[in-house]
Amino acid sequence: MITSNPIDRDRPQKLYVQLYDLLKGKIEKGAWSVGSQIPTEDELCKLYEVSKATVKLAVLELARQGYLRRQQGKGTFVCKRVIPEGLTMFASFEEMMLEAGITFTTEVLAKTVMMPTEDLDVKLAVSDDQHLIYIKRLRSVDQEPVLLQEAYIPRNICPQLLEENITGASLFKLFEKKYGIPITKVKDYIEIAHVNEEEAGLLGLKTDSAALLLTQLFYSGETPIMFMRSLKRPDRFKFYIELDKKATQ
Repeated sequence: MITSNPIDRDRPQKLYVQLYDLLKGKIEKGAWSVGSQIPTEDELCKLYEVSKATVKLAVLELARQGYLRRQQGKGTFVCKRVIPEGLTMFASFEEMMLEAGITFTTEVLAKTVMMPTEDLDVKLAVSDDQHLIYIKRLRSVDQEPVLLQEAYIPRNICPQLLEENITGASLFKLFEKKYGIPITKVKDYIEIAHVNEEEAGLLGLKTDSAALLLTQLFYSGETPIMFMRSLKRPDRFKFYIELDKKATQ
């Protein structure tokens, strides 16, 4: 039983991140042994004087990292932290699309609200009358456009984005660091596409020129929260991505 609350609301760090660190420390130090059941969400709320939403975010991230296992109807249990064999991506979006060390500037071309078009309602698991936030940005290096990026986010996920200055901001970091929405999974699809007249004009290419197309679907838990489409000039800078293989312990 704790005698004082270690959660510090004066710290700039999000509450769910503080709680995540505290609970992870209990597991790593053996205070909660492997196979034991951790306190319920309500009990954790009372222990640390935080909301249920904060507890859910911290527990979800611990489960994603392999520290906890959630069993429907039974509770949440401590398990060995096993990193599954496979490939883990360590590159951020900018690092994936542009070589390390490249400095770029960003111009916001559009930031508005729209209705789902084409199959966006299916991709983002929303109804066809639900509003989306639409963000369109152009990335340039030495005043030369190299990357055109469009993002679609269900408005109810993060309506505050409409008020954000996103000229140089990472949407990924805004979700995680400012709004406490952990991104737990990203599905990437890479292909060659041919740019239309508008895209060609923005990227300084001829209409119907080939470009590298990266489409990404970002998830928080099992909920899709952002669809991003990025077009990159094929003649400027290398495509960079780093993957690390983790062996099962």
